Amino acid sequence: MKINNTDRAQILTEALPYIQKYKDKVIVVKYGGNAMINEELKNAVMGDIVLLSLIGIKVVLVHGGGPEISDMLKRVGKESTFVNGLRVTDAETAEIAQMVLAGKVNKSLVNLIESRGGKSVGLSGPDGKLIVAKQLDEKLGYVGEIVSVNVEPINILLDNGYIPVISSIGCDMNNNVYNINADTVAAMIAAELGAESLVSMTDICGILRDKDDPSTLIPKITVSETPSLIREGIISGGMIPKIECCTEAIRRGVRKVFIIDGRVPHSILIETLTDEGIGTMFVSGDRL
Repeated sequence: MKINNTDRAQILTEALPYIQKYKDKVIVVKYGGNAMINEELKNAVMGDIVLLSLIGIKVVLVHGGGPEISDMLKRVGKESTFVNGLRVTDAETAEIAQMVLAGKVNKSLVNLIESRGGKSVGLSGPDGKLIVAKQLDEKLGYVGEIVSVNVEPINILLDNGYIPVISSIGCDMNNNVYNINADTVAAMIAAELGAESLVSMTDICGILRDKDDPSTLIPKITVSETPSLIREGIISGGMIPKIECCTEAIRRGVRKVFIIDGRVPHSILIETLTDEGIGTMFVSGDRL
């Protein structure tokens, strides 16, 4: 569909209030799942993030890379084992996770951002002790629980016009590295930065009352509503820890959290710069 110049001008005019609202504010984007696998879509998402940065929004990108870790483990003959959605991580798996997340995935995203005209630097937990962690559960091995987040390196980059790209690897004071759930990392970083919003780009369209019916999308959920939605089974399985991260971010001061479908072209722009919105928005009970 071709858009004429008048329509282009109208689109920009409608976006203006949102550009003004978010200017100089921090948005943390959690990027993961199957939305990262499609190269064409990944390229488009990085272009959208560059656009947000260029109009004055401070964007922090936090990424996972579970499918890439599983692929690399398969290549070296190791099977992936999960307990309650978390990957059991022995010392070798932790080394591979660091190599894949802080190396291959992180640097490919940085490179894509740079190729689209943005300025970007990749970080992981050991950089400036950005993410200090401890063992979450002995049975899970090197799976980490966050102890502290040092946002100083992130703020230095943001203040100088860079887009920080952060992999979900943590470390401790004994040089151990830990694989950490990327939703948890994004929520903690958003809270420590006092972010205006956290946007979780996933491979679902949001929270549905009926998981088989997209028309039952719930556009807004308050933190107080989440326990009943879990009891009713509307939020279940692997979505529970993701939603717990959303609600924890809100409790820690993030104004809004969005779960959106990263497979939809330009979904982050639709959510951020239009009246329409997309996906499900989480807020505290007293915020609109």
